[in-house]
Amino acid sequence: MLLRITHETRYDYAPGVDTAQHMAHLQPPDTPYQSVLSHRIDVAPPCADFDTRLDAFGNHRGYWAMSSFHQSMEVSAHSEVRTHGPQGDLVDAMARASDAAGNAGSDIETLALARRAGQAWEAARDLFCYAAGKAGDAVSEFSYASHHAPVDAAFAAYAAPSFAAGRPLAAAACELMERIHRDFVYEALSTEISTPALEVLADRRGVCQDFAHVLLACLRSLGLAARYVSGYMLTEPPPGQPRLTGADASHAWVAVYLPELGGNRGLPHGGWLDLDPTNNRAGLGTPGPDYVRLAVGRDFADVSPLRGVLQGGANHTLQVRVTVAPVDA
Repeated sequence: MLLRITHETRYDYAPGVDTAQHMAHLQPPDTPYQSVLSHRIDVAPPCADFDTRLDAFGNHRGYWAMSSFHQSMEVSAHSEVRTHGPQGDLVDAMARASDAAGNAGSDIETLALARRAGQAWEAARDLFCYAAGKAGDAVSEFSYASHHAPVDAAFAAYAAPSFAAGRPLAAAACELMERIHRDFVYEALSTEISTPALEVLADRRGVCQDFAHVLLACLRSLGLAARYVSGYMLTEPPPGQPRLTGADASHAWVAVYLPELGGNRGLPHGGWLDLDPTNNRAGLGTPGPDYVRLAVGRDFADVSPLRGVLQGGANHTLQVRVTVAPVDA
């Protein structure tokens, strides 16, 4: 699937800004499930010293300076991405998969086996427990609390019904995702990025960022490793399929680490099972071919699309427009 993505951001400042430094996560990466064919970022008024580097999580992070007085700023990111994700909704596909799948030859078969006979969630949790003399695991940083995804007994209690003793981690995580999708109401403008995940858990309403932070907090409160994923979804669904919640905006979901499928096994998904509680979609390495990954981190704070340090501009208004559309063959 070939997708064209336009992410437009406009700030209007009052009073104006004398100088500013900005940082952005707006460039998709190449992964086994997506290939970036083109990408550019346009900034107005013109900026100086634009640079792109990889951050600690391997994301493309852009930097630039605004050295002259300005009362507005427009940032437009344009990308064309060809996705290679597994076709269809893997939650349904996994439910239909045979128990006798044998040696897994596809992501659907691999995940079906992981759900039915995969590593128990307690065994995965114990891999991240500290032990003297034990070598550390780079993935363990995603098992700790972060600013937007705290570790708390309330999250562990909500997750507990899905995590029976000895249950495979993939099955338990997918069921937890499905419960959040069922129990929580998507309501635009009901929260802000500063709304605590504990408040969202209590109110049972929010947007995709909130649901991702709740799912992260639940998994980490059980001692499991999970990361925040920012990205996009296809705006226009295929004919005959319903429109997916979260279109026309940047999107967020979660990836939980399955140790038995990670490590040095050379699998394209690297052991990460992507879970989108907003739309009840799951898949190894990507929820589906209609998703584009932008960045990964501990939570939203690591992958904010745009942030800056300003001299001036005490007040501002923000407008964001995102379009994701298929490119005609």
